[in-house]
Amino acid sequence: MKKLPCEIQICMISILFIGAMSIELIHYENQINNLRDQIIQDKVYYQTRIDSLESVIEDINQYKYHFNETSDEDLIDALIQIESSGNDNAYTANEDAVGCLQIRRTMVKDVNRILKRQGFNKRYEFKDRWCRQKSIEMFNIYRDYYNLKTPEEISRCWNGGPKGIYKPATIAYWNKVKNHLDS
Repeated sequence: MKKLPCEIQICMISILFIGAMSIELIHYENQINNLRDQIIQDKVYYQTRIDSLESVIEDINQYKYHFNETSDEDLIDALIQIESSGNDNAYTANEDAVGCLQIRRTMVKDVNRILKRQGFNKRYEFKDRWCRQKSIEMFNIYRDYYNLKTPEEISRCWNGGPKGIYKPATIAYWNKVKNHLDS
């Protein structure tokens, strides 16, 4: 086999080297483009996550009472102030509403029905409405049984019955409670 002149050999080696370098360069360019695409996808993903979290924070700030920021004690105190101005001896004759939470006979009957359904022997009497501790116990049984979680749900259902959250008439009551909680 005949040996190629040195210039041709150098030229061929250069072409092979440039070709190999071009292939490697294309490979690196592809890697760079893939990384750019990944960065763009990550940026979109993380921006979406940030936007979502900011939306949740905004909702929490806008509806802070819906996320039970208020303690049970604060809410009960507010309800007591709205219902009776803190007077354990308060009585509203036309409704037969009694005590600090202005409990009616139907509430006592409902609480006793709940206790019976849950298998407890304890029962309340109508006179127990005059006792602050027993009134609060009945309130807690009612709240827990109907699975009332937020201060608004609790307040509106205390005022309007188990479905009070859906009654427009209970909005004014909730506003009174909320104003008391805010003060």
